[in-house]
Formats: sequence, C-alpha cells, structure tokens
Amino acid sequence: MATTRAKIRLFVEQPLGPGQGIALSQAQAHYLINVMRLGIGAEIELFNGRDGAWLAHLTQAGKRAAMAECAQQCAPQRDPPDLWLVFAPIKKTRTDFIVEKAAELGIARILPVQTEFTNAERIRQDRLQAHAVEAAEQCGGTHVPEVAPLVPLARLLADWPTDRALIWADEALAGTTPAKLPPAPAAILIGPEGGFSPAERARLAALPVVNPVTLGPRILRADTAAVAAITLWQAARGDWR
Repeated sequence: MATTRAKIRLFVEQPLGPGQGIALSQAQAHYLINVMRLGIGAEIELFNGRDGAWLAHLTQAGKRAAMAECAQQCAPQRDPPDLWLVFAPIKKTRTDFIVEKAAELGIARILPVQTEFTNAERIRQDRLQAHAVEAAEQCGGTHVPEVAPLVPLARLLADWPTDRALIWADEALAGTTPAKLPPAPAAILIGPEGGFSPAERARLAALPVVNPVTLGPRILRADTAAVAAITLWQAARGDWR
C-alpha cells in the first residue's frame, strides 16, 4: 500500500482504480486550476466512499474542465461503525456544525427529523450533503455519510428497524447514573431546543428499541449534545478503542 498522500483531496462519484480517468466537476476544476493554481501533472487525492483513496495526477487543466488519472491507492476504504445520527435541525450555522462534526467523528448516516418544537421547517438537503463531503475531504476520511431528507419524527419511528437501538439523549436524565451504551447497529437521537413534547416523550418511552441516556450533569445545547453523544459512543463502542 502506498503511503504518499496529496494535500488536496476531492470526493468523486466515479469508480477508482489503476489508470482510471476521472472527469472532475466544473466547480472542482475551478478550485484546482483557478484557486489552487495547479497544472497538468499535479498530484491530488480522490475518493468515492467505496474504493479507498487514490493518488491521481491532473491530465487536463482547463479553466472550466479538468481530468485526472488514478495512479495508485494511497489509503484503503475505511467505513465508520454502523451508527446513525438523528437530530432536529436548529439554526442554520449550528445545523451545519452538527453535520460537519458528525462526518468527521464517524457517523454512517445522518437523518434530520421534524419534531413539534423543531425551529427549522425545511432544510437544504443538498447543502448539508455538501457540508458532509467537505468535512470528509478535509479530515482524510474515505466515507461520506448520507444526509437523508427531513421527515416527521412520528414517521421515522413508525418505520424504525427493530434491530437498531435508538439511543435517546434525554435531558431529563441529566445528573443521573449513565447507562451502558448499546453496540451497533445503533442510532443517536438528539432533540430540538426545548426538548421533545410530552406526546413525543411518551412515544419514545414506549418503544422497545429506545435506550434513554444521560450526557452528564449539565443540559447541553443541541449541537454540543450531538458531538458529546457521538464521542461517548465512539469511545465505548466505536473504532476509537
């Protein structure tokens, strides 16, 4: 396995392999040629979430179009543990933060949900997916978590897989004895500012797959809670051990 790694990393959709030619997007070409001032022969790193990371060289470097050719794999494909993040969107910049940090910390899938107290009625799924891609590019990852469309919490729970534990970060448990975190497949549920409604709390408490947990003695903001919960699970059950 090659150890050479290029400083510039890009996510692509195409298959990667020895000698594979890759047509880069117009935005990627602009970034490489006009912003980073790269030319033909320059080294970049490509990944697609399936084939690991590949060292590639620019073979075409126009202002609006660029091509690269894969030379050798420089990192194997490494997928995160089978952990999802379910969260209620909050203010734009803080929602962006949640998605970025979830991608960096190793979340397999991100599922925004609409709750009774959710501040945001809509999200830009494409923009949040782009944030996940950028986070993976910057942190050296080879996996990009899918950002699912926003769905009502009730619909999500109705279709929830029975073999996946749902770890509910319940602010009402602040200061209590921490519970043991279940292994993968699992998901972390973070509520909106103001928490869940009484009806939502009752629905969650009635589901056999739900595991209410505390995140410590303090009630955390939603974005902080997401990072804390992922970190705790990763340290106990994930790939940080």
